[in-house]
Amino acid sequence: MTTDTEIKLKGFKALATSLGHIGAERFISLIQREPFDYTKWQRDLWDNQSVEEISRKAMKVRKALTEQNDGTDT
Repeated sequence: MTTDTEIKLKGFKALATSLGHIGAERFISLIQREPFDYTKWQRDLWDNQSVEEISRKAMKVRKALTEQNDGTDT
């Protein structure tokens, strides 16, 4: 099981990779300033998509990541 600390470290690394360190810090600052309803966010996140649609999208992303990693493992 992943610890909370490991999740925070991986999350920040993902943010920093995507946004850069300054962008990641800015993102965290913005999130902390705004009220956030996790339950509403989760409900709205998938916006009436079926489980099959979400699964297809997840498999497509997974396939793309696998293909990308297969090309860089040399």
